[in-house]
Amino acid sequence: MIQVLVVDDDIRVARINAAYVSKVPGFRVAAQAHSAAEALAAVESQHVDLVLLDHYMPDRNGLTVVRELRRLGHRTDVIMVTAARDVATVQEAMRHGALQYLVKPFTYAGLRTKLEAYAALHHTLEGGGEAEQGDVDRLFGALWAAGEPDLPKGHSPTTAELVRQVLKGAEGPLSAQEIAESAGMSRQTAQRYLKLLERTGRVRLTLRYGETGRPEHRYTWASGS
Repeated sequence: MIQVLVVDDDIRVARINAAYVSKVPGFRVAAQAHSAAEALAAVESQHVDLVLLDHYMPDRNGLTVVRELRRLGHRTDVIMVTAARDVATVQEAMRHGALQYLVKPFTYAGLRTKLEAYAALHHTLEGGGEAEQGDVDRLFGALWAAGEPDLPKGHSPTTAELVRQVLKGAEGPLSAQEIAESAGMSRQTAQRYLKLLERTGRVRLTLRYGETGRPEHRYTWASGS
């Protein structure tokens, strides 16, 4: 069983996330923590394979926790589970070794996909041995493969995920500018990813006509994608 530490400063949210984890075969909730100090103490006191880590906490943020885990020599894997959706935080999480980044709010299906991808990676790495280039490529791509379109050179899976989360969390169609502001990126970047996701059938484009001028492009996430 993969032992999971669920960290969230909101006790109710932590319980919901823990319940989600418990429903995924092969995973067990080892403990719950509601602050950075509790999270670090839990990893010190027991075996933890994976930390589902919130970013906003009362004492220290999630990135600080990841840095401290590495400083202390813990090789525990981390998936950030947070409402922090600015690109700078996402980049810092990746640089400090977070394997994945799941933006709140999310569904059970969204978390299950990430956990199943992690389980495949975890079990592959447990096997040890040597890896050919194809094996290495599969390992590095494992956590991004589920549910993501094939991205051409120059496109980041992290940025595509941010756009997806914004659209899936919206109550109606959004403009490129609205998506850019919500995801913390430039309008040009948002448009580039929206065009890609539209071509792959993940995003639907509609036009809203005003009294004058060109129609405004509005985007929604395709249901079932």
